[in-house]
Amino acid sequence: MDIYNIEYNTEREKLIIPEYGRHMQKMINHTVAIEDREERNKVAKSIIAVMGNLQPHLRDVPEFQHKLWDQLFIMSDFKLDVDTPFPVLTKEKLQERPEPLEYPQNFPKYRFYGNNIKRMIDVANSWEDGDLKNALTLTIANHMKKCYLNWNKDTVEDSAIFNHLYELSDGKIDLKGSNENLTDSSNLMRGKKKKHTTTNSNNSGKKNYRNNRGKKRY
Repeated sequence: MDIYNIEYNTEREKLIIPEYGRHMQKMINHTVAIEDREERNKVAKSIIAVMGNLQPHLRDVPEFQHKLWDQLFIMSDFKLDVDTPFPVLTKEKLQERPEPLEYPQNFPKYRFYGNNIKRMIDVANSWEDGDLKNALTLTIANHMKKCYLNWNKDTVEDSAIFNHLYELSDGKIDLKGSNENLTDSSNLMRGKKKKHTTTNSNNSGKKNYRNNRGKKRY
């Protein structure tokens, strides 16, 4: 063995996608150097088949096939010129920055109400005035009060909920001067308190059972 010609990884070409290994990278480099296009296409398809064998349960899925071809072009440093069943990935396309996503919260000022409340308010705004709209408006206000109590864990005046509803509806739903009364706070939180009491009762029973274990019975 010629110890002076040993090849170390630190001296080798950096792998673009290390998961596929150095032999796959050498195969792709060899394919890029093939002059005959027909032969180059044939070898490229063989490489795709080998790449797919690494995940056999996905190799026949169209979306996964597209991913393999994209990775093939990336590993060839976009120098591979072959016929593909998918649009050719270019370096410019890969480096494109995606469009910024809109923040999902419609009204960040009152996050404790959630997005569904804002959607319900928008629906109520689209309805014609009448008993049905009034019923929906009160339902929304009561649910807003419950959401507020879950967040604040205290109490809240109906006037505060009406002010928030007026603001979230862009002034289209105004209950500030009405005589409507929302459900009492204790009734809205009754189910939560009952569940909490039951949980404590169960835990207490388990604790007593553990404490009595091992005691003598006469």
